[in-house]
Amino acid sequence: MFALALSSLRQRPGRALATLISAALGATIVMGFNSMFDTASGKGVDDVSAETLTTAGSVVGGYAGLLVFFSVASTLTVNVRQRAEEIALLRSTGATPGQIKRMVVGEALVVALAGTALAVGPAILGGQALLGQFQDSGQVARGVDFVFGPIAIGSGVGITLLASAGAAFLAVRRAAKAAAGQRPRRQRIRKVAAIAALVAGAGSSGTTLAMEAGSPASMAPPSYGAILVAVGLALLAPEMLKAVLDRLQRRATERYGAGGFLTVHNMRQRADQMSGMLTSLTLFTGMATALLYMQGIESDAIAAAGLTKSVEDKNLETLNYIVVGIVIAFACIMLINSLYAATSYRGREFGQQRLAGATSRQVLGMVGLEGVVLAATGILAGTLAGLAGVLPFSLLRTDSPWPEGQSPVIWLAIVAIAAAATLVTSLATAGRALRTPVVEAVAVAA
Repeated sequence: MFALALSSLRQRPGRALATLISAALGATIVMGFNSMFDTASGKGVDDVSAETLTTAGSVVGGYAGLLVFFSVASTLTVNVRQRAEEIALLRSTGATPGQIKRMVVGEALVVALAGTALAVGPAILGGQALLGQFQDSGQVARGVDFVFGPIAIGSGVGITLLASAGAAFLAVRRAAKAAAGQRPRRQRIRKVAAIAALVAGAGSSGTTLAMEAGSPASMAPPSYGAILVAVGLALLAPEMLKAVLDRLQRRATERYGAGGFLTVHNMRQRADQMSGMLTSLTLFTGMATALLYMQGIESDAIAAAGLTKSVEDKNLETLNYIVVGIVIAFACIMLINSLYAATSYRGREFGQQRLAGATSRQVLGMVGLEGVVLAATGILAGTLAGLAGVLPFSLLRTDSPWPEGQSPVIWLAIVAIAAAATLVTSLATAGRALRTPVVEAVAVAA
């Protein structure tokens, strides 16, 4: 089956492109930040510099590992779902579920290894740039030399391969059951996991009030609380989307007629498939809102007290902005990859709609309306998750639950990025699919 996996990749290299991009960028970030551990263990590194480098590697490296898994999982899930007919054909010719799993996991491992190899050069450049930033801010001594060693390489290879293999195994397991006519009963497990994440997030955010105001560790509980709440809401993405669509059904029909009704009906039928995109939107909006606003509150509180930021404060601020940058990059990649793969796969559906009398403009209007609903739902859920971290931290630092003095421009910028990524990707991909002649579009893909 491994030979079949290699043959499949050679015949359809474009199918693995989204996964390759996710794996390469993920490995770049993981190796770039974990190279700080190698640098900290170098000769002649003082204790303050070593602590800064170690903190950067542990905190941001941990976030990066989690985001790599989500990014690769989102692209692989869409990829495997699109291969339902291929998997069903393999099953009908005698392939066992175990053989199919080994084939898809083997493909994922090959792509992950290729992505890791491509990431070595950018990771070295990124690690050098990160070290230079720490040195420019005075957090690391100028005499510290950059080291890209076994910790960076080992973590990059290990995390990327593990994330790819795990995500591929879970995705093909569901697809194989569906091809065999079985309906995987995971809805209850997902709901239990969502409730557990929401409860744990609320508990983590609640412990913020027991922290000492001004302590560098005081931002950790609300940050993790916001992340856990975002994960919990993301696990409930299909239910959230269906609830929004139930409320929009009548209004969409009244305003857009049959097209609005069909759009809402189509989204309701595809709610499970669209949950991956909603997950990316929720995580991006929630984490970016929480981290940016909490850092703004902390900076204003230090300035109001007439204090000068210590090296530890600068280190924490730098880490927060770096984490936000990683979140923005990865969430956009996850979202764009998922949207591109899901929309391009609908070429046959678009062709059938055109044969039924719909114009290209009407199809684009349907896709645009879907994007608006998806973006609005994800932004709302992500904002609630962000507030789960911002409100208790604001109460701790300013004695007011609402972050007074913080500009709404930050949130508007987050919303603009999320909405633009959703609409531009879906409309551009749909427009490209509509350029295919109708006869070719409705033909069964080889």
